[in-house]
Amino acid sequence: MKKLIIAAGTGFLGQVLINHFKDKFEEIVILTRGKSQTIDGIKYVNWNARSFSGWENELENATVLINLAGKSVDCRYTQENKKEILLSRIESTKVLNKAVLNCKKPPQHWLNSSTSTIYRFSLDKEMGEVDGEIGNDFSINVALSWEKAFFKTETPNTLKTALRTSIVLGKNGGAFIPLKTLAKIGFGGKQGKGNQFISWIHEEDFANAVDFVIEKEITGVINVVSPKPIRNADFTKKLRKAVGFPFGIPVNTFLLKIGSFFIRTEAELVLKSRNVIPKRLLENGFEFKFGDIDEAFRDLVH
Repeated sequence: MKKLIIAAGTGFLGQVLINHFKDKFEEIVILTRGKSQTIDGIKYVNWNARSFSGWENELENATVLINLAGKSVDCRYTQENKKEILLSRIESTKVLNKAVLNCKKPPQHWLNSSTSTIYRFSLDKEMGEVDGEIGNDFSINVALSWEKAFFKTETPNTLKTALRTSIVLGKNGGAFIPLKTLAKIGFGGKQGKGNQFISWIHEEDFANAVDFVIEKEITGVINVVSPKPIRNADFTKKLRKAVGFPFGIPVNTFLLKIGSFFIRTEAELVLKSRNVIPKRLLENGFEFKFGDIDEAFRDLVH
């Protein structure tokens, strides 16, 4: 494959994808808010994710465009932050739509971030792409607006896929590092009631799934999650076992809400039951390397 563009590719997931694809593409271009430069053969090009400034020319002749842009949801949901969470996703998607339509030879396939949080809180039903039930709250409405901004502009010469991704567990970034640290110091007990499901995926399976979607030219929405959502109490218990700590102090909902206020985040990120399954990936024949949480933890902890 010739050319890969990753918009907002300097974070944890961007690095996971760069490591995976660096030998599979002749050229990798990262759109970044940082300065334009070339490091280790990877070209970094400045953009503000809202308007054209020359970066749009990089999309010409691209094989694949992956957009990861969006303010982190790991913050307090103040009005200002809510606005930024929404606009950072909508504006970057809209300006990329405009750039793709302006290309003489546009990217062949565009994969846009979305989130498995789009489905309702569920303790019973597993949510696949076709029969999953969409809920109604701030996070879900952001996801809906994001996908609408992506799909409503038709790009006749560019395939489009929305990646409804869950929590990605990785060695060098993302949510796994603080979770592992908490488990090691005795705070790895269940959070809230502990019966809520966690949808998760190992970083290697995440990169392989993105690769698979490109190879198979899968379009529309796709859940990028492991096949086995796990209850919070089991997740924390298995993590304690993996790090070798005998117990974990549970944190009830009341304390979680107080604690999340002090560390400037939202308890919803932990308390929502995300019971999501990768129906389309499995139907298309994707094989998970780390389909089981014990295997994933063994790999990530050591």
